[in-house]
Amino acid sequence: MGIKMLKSLLSPYVRVSGVALLLFALGYFFFNKYAGLAALLTTLLIYLYFFWLSGKKEDFWKRYTKSMTDGMDDMISRLADHNPLPTCVLNSDGTILWHNRAFTNLYEDAAMLISTFEELTGTTYEEVVSAADAGRRLLIEQNGRIYRFMINEPDVSSSGNIMLSFVDVSGFENLKTMYNEERICYAYIDVDNYDELVTGAPDERRTELLSQIEKLIYQWANRLMATALRYKSGRYFMVFERKQIEQLIASKFSVLDEIRAIETGKDFPASLSIGIGSGAQNLQEADEYARSALDLALGRGGDQAVIKNRKKIDYYGGKLQTVEKRNKGKSRIMAHALRQMIEQADRVVVMGHRSPDMDSLGSALGINRIALAQGKESAIVMGSVGKAVEALYRKAEASGQHHFISREEAKRVVGKDTLLVVVDTHRAKITECPDLLDQTDKIVLIDHHRKSADSIDNATLVYMETYASSTSELVTEILQYIGDGKKIIEKLEAEALLAGITVDTRNFSIKTGVRTFEAATWLKRHGADTASVRQYFQTDMDDFRIRAEIIARAEILPSGFALSISPVSHPDIQVLIAQAADELLNISGVRASFVAGMNDKELTFVSARSLGEINVQTIMERIGGGGHLTTAGAQSEKSPEEIMMELKEQILFLIED
Repeated sequence: MGIKMLKSLLSPYVRVSGVALLLFALGYFFFNKYAGLAALLTTLLIYLYFFWLSGKKEDFWKRYTKSMTDGMDDMISRLADHNPLPTCVLNSDGTILWHNRAFTNLYEDAAMLISTFEELTGTTYEEVVSAADAGRRLLIEQNGRIYRFMINEPDVSSSGNIMLSFVDVSGFENLKTMYNEERICYAYIDVDNYDELVTGAPDERRTELLSQIEKLIYQWANRLMATALRYKSGRYFMVFERKQIEQLIASKFSVLDEIRAIETGKDFPASLSIGIGSGAQNLQEADEYARSALDLALGRGGDQAVIKNRKKIDYYGGKLQTVEKRNKGKSRIMAHALRQMIEQADRVVVMGHRSPDMDSLGSALGINRIALAQGKESAIVMGSVGKAVEALYRKAEASGQHHFISREEAKRVVGKDTLLVVVDTHRAKITECPDLLDQTDKIVLIDHHRKSADSIDNATLVYMETYASSTSELVTEILQYIGDGKKIIEKLEAEALLAGITVDTRNFSIKTGVRTFEAATWLKRHGADTASVRQYFQTDMDDFRIRAEIIARAEILPSGFALSISPVSHPDIQVLIAQAADELLNISGVRASFVAGMNDKELTFVSARSLGEINVQTIMERIGGGGHLTTAGAQSEKSPEEIMMELKEQILFLIED
């Protein structure tokens, strides 16, 4: 390197001076040939001297470079071997080509050219390279310590060898773990149906019941080393460390089962709703998470725990059917509030969910009739109409009393003073036109489904009751109080609402309470004809054959789960698989049914049904769906076969659990 540097510095000057001397010597020849010959000889001698001097210097630089190189090689070798960081060199096969003494102390069985990195650490060469390319930290635990890999850039284009060092980060990782485990979590606990539990009970029995519930809650808090207090009748607040979350999950929130086992003397058990805020950055955020989680637990029917953190929401429990509330006071309040909001709006727009069913369309017609009775301009947003509701839709359209508009038209007419009423769904992304939710500040939400994390959060008025059989039942109760004794509903709307109740209760066989029959009776008194309603459910022979084939192809697992896939794609596959799932429950030994099928747009639908023992809602939520404990569904862009494989995994997990 020194010789090259010397030559690069001197060569330009030697060439220039040599040319100058040569020209000078030739000039002498012109005046005196003897003087010119002497000048040429002198120039030659100068060149010879320069080359002799260069050779001598070159020998010197070679000796100097060799001594330095030998010294550096020895120093580098000693430094690498005595490096306190365990270090090794891997080839592209993961074989260890070289390692230092510290690496031997870490892995005593390590042998150069024999051992592979995967055998020693369980980590492959590809994982190491991938982590380096992605800038990820790769950790490994050995001899009770935690190490982080630090590697140089792999030269994959040539040998692919990489040098890998282990940095001890045990202190940092332990500190991080301690910080995460000791972060504060808040929990809000509500006793479900507290008023119903204490109403009508003798004083001594009421005191005993509440004492049992409180004792179990405080015992549960003690097991978690938590602080708990009662801040209101039937409501508790708890503070504990985040490390207890794993204990809660491992015990499957045993307090839910303990509370449920209390003898209440009622026709329903006691239950809790628990909302936990975890992983918050500060105490205010932890409180917000816990309150939001409790709202979700209550909105999903109670008897469950919800854990909310920054990234996700987890649900546990939810084994009980929602207890029907006997008091209709809330329906009366909702009717009054809805009437006021309609009076203050310039127009009313009603919207259900995409691919509407009888409950969605029936409740929309009911709300639309209320708006028309108040003298307001009103319309129903309607997209594509399937066979399931086509007959009712055509009849409503032909009546001339209900105005249906498209999504595009709805975007044009909805403004800040428009009242938007969303029925039979609370999830923004599955409404008929989600954009409308941002065009007005006046939103009313009426639904009977269990609350999901992606619910509409800017509604002015919310009426969500998971005990109700259907949204049509809730709308029917509102109709009873909003007219001040006047008849504001016609035969068409009465039959539409009764059809919605009939579909969601499977002909009054599930989720049917006293208030459900009272609503049906009221609709009958206002003109609903069951024979006419039955005509809305008639199907053609081709659909009947497809449904029969779905049932015939069903696979029934020993655990009582029936699974089937539609053999064909169909525009109304959602209706067909729902009907097939209902029919499969009639088979002896079947506790839950799951049917998947694809529509003409290559979108897969899944319908899940159960008799109440299995919570199909939680299963559907794991594949992106939702619903009720006994009735749920999901949509996916995956194939029906892929969805069914995922369902089988979820079912196996449920059985093992």
